[in-house]
Amino acid sequence: MVRSVWHPNNMSLLRSAATISSFTFMSRITGLVRDILIARSFGAGPLSDAFWVAFRIPNLLRRLFAEGAFSQAFVPILGEVRSTGTDKDVRQLLDRVALALTSVLMLITALGMVAAPWVVSAMASGMTAADKQTEFHAAIWMTRTMFPYILCMSLVALASGILNTWSRFAIPAFTPILLNISMILASVFAAPYFDPPIYALAVGVIIGGIAQLSVQWIALARLGLMPRYSFRVIQAWTDPLVKRVVKQMLPAILGVSVAQISLLINTNIATWLQAGSVTWLSFADRLMEFPTALLGVALGTVLLPKLSAAYAKKQHEQYQTLLDWGLRLVIMLGIPAALGLALLADGLVATLFHYGAFNAEDVAQTKLAVMAYAVGLLALLAIKILAPAFYARQDIKTPVRIAIMVLILTQLFNVIFVPRYAHAGLALSIGLGASINALCLLYLLHKRHIYRPQSGWLRFILRLIPALAVMTSILLVADHHIDWVALAHVPWQRALYLLLTVGICALSYGFMLILFGFRLRDFTKARP
Repeated sequence: MVRSVWHPNNMSLLRSAATISSFTFMSRITGLVRDILIARSFGAGPLSDAFWVAFRIPNLLRRLFAEGAFSQAFVPILGEVRSTGTDKDVRQLLDRVALALTSVLMLITALGMVAAPWVVSAMASGMTAADKQTEFHAAIWMTRTMFPYILCMSLVALASGILNTWSRFAIPAFTPILLNISMILASVFAAPYFDPPIYALAVGVIIGGIAQLSVQWIALARLGLMPRYSFRVIQAWTDPLVKRVVKQMLPAILGVSVAQISLLINTNIATWLQAGSVTWLSFADRLMEFPTALLGVALGTVLLPKLSAAYAKKQHEQYQTLLDWGLRLVIMLGIPAALGLALLADGLVATLFHYGAFNAEDVAQTKLAVMAYAVGLLALLAIKILAPAFYARQDIKTPVRIAIMVLILTQLFNVIFVPRYAHAGLALSIGLGASINALCLLYLLHKRHIYRPQSGWLRFILRLIPALAVMTSILLVADHHIDWVALAHVPWQRALYLLLTVGICALSYGFMLILFGFRLRDFTKARP
C-alpha cells in the first residue's frame, strides 16, 4: 500500500479556503464594478493617475506595516501563545500588541499627512514637472485625505490575524467588500459635489476603511477577544512578547518593503511615461488580483496558522503534507488562470473597462500590461504558499534575502524592458522577478529538508497537460474570431461572449480533468 499524501483534515482546509475564496470573489467583483465606474467616469488621464498614485501610498504602507510584516510576525506568535499559554497570556498579548501598534501608527499617520508633498514627490517624481502641477496638487490633497486609511487597515490586520487564528475566516475575507461599496457610492453619488470630482474617491476610501474596522472589531467583541486599551504605552512596548513580535517584524518589514520598493520604483517610472500609464497598470493589476486573491491569498491565509501549529507541535510529516497539498492546488488552478489572462486579455479589458472616457487606445495599452503580468502569475501564487512555510517556522530572514536579490534583478529587467515595452515592460519585470523568487524559495525549502515533494507529482502533471491543451485551443479560437473592441456598441453581447468563453473554458478544463482521473476526493481526504 502507498502511504497517503493527503491528511484527513484536508476537507476542512478546503472548506476554509473555499469560504475565503467565495468572499474574496465577491470582493473582486465589487472591486471590478468600482474600477469600471472609475474608468467610465474618469478614463485614463492625469487626474486618474494622480488618484492611483495617492491611493498607492496608504496601500503601500498598509502592506508594509499591516497585512504583510505584522501578520507574518504576529500570527505565528499568537498561535504559539494560544497553544502553550493560558487565556490570560493571550489576553495580555492582544491588549499590549494593539496598544503598541496603534500608538506608532497614529504617529506615522500624522507625519504622513504633514509630509504629503514630499511623499508624493518621492513616489511620483514625474508629477513634479512644471506642466503637471494640477495632478501633483491633486495627488497631495488625496494623499492627505487617505493617509488615515493605514491606521484603520493596520487595526483590521490585527483583527484579521486574531480571527484567522480562531478559524473565523469569513469576516476578514468579507470586509474588503465594504471598501469597494464605499468607493462605488462615492463615485456615483458624491462626485458631483467635489471639484475636481475624483476627490470623492479619496473620501470614499477613508469611509470604507472605517467601515472595515468597525465590522471586524464587532466580530472580536462577540468572541470576547477585542483588545482593551489603556495609557500604559511604555509597558506595552517593553512586554517580552511584544518585543518578539517587533523583532520578527523588523526583517519582515524589510522583506515586504522590498516588494513595495519595487512597486514604488515602478510607479515612479510610470509617471515619466505616457499619461495614463499609472492607470493602465492599476487596472491590469486589478485583473491580476482576481486569481492571486481567490487562490493564493486564500490558501496562504488558511495554511499559515496550520503550518505554525504543525511546526510548534513538531508534526513534520503534516507540515510537508500541507505544503504539498497547497502547491498542487496552485498548479492545477494557477496555470489555467495565467493562460486565461494572457490569451483573453483583450476580451477581459474591453468588456470590463471600454466605456465612457476609457477609449480603445486605453484598452490596447491595458491589455499589454495584463499579458505581461500573466507571465508571473503562477509564481505569485506559489509565493503565497512557499513564503508562509518559512514564516510558520519564524524564519523571516530567508525570504527577505531572496526578496532583496529579486528587487535588484527586477530593476535590471526594467532597464532592459521599459525602453522597449514602456509600462508593459514594468509589468513583465515584476512577473520575471516573481518567478525567480518562487524558484529560490522552493529550492531552499528542498535543500533544507523542510519540504520534499510527495509521490505522484509526475502523474499529476501528465494528467493536467491534455486539459490545458484543450483550454488553450478554445482561448486561441475565441481571440482570433471575436473583435472585442468593435463590440463596444453592443456591450451586453460582448459581455455574453466573454461569459460564454470563460464558461466553455472552465467546463472543458474540468471535464478533461475528470476524464483523465482527477477527483475532488483527491484533495479532501486520505487515499490508500
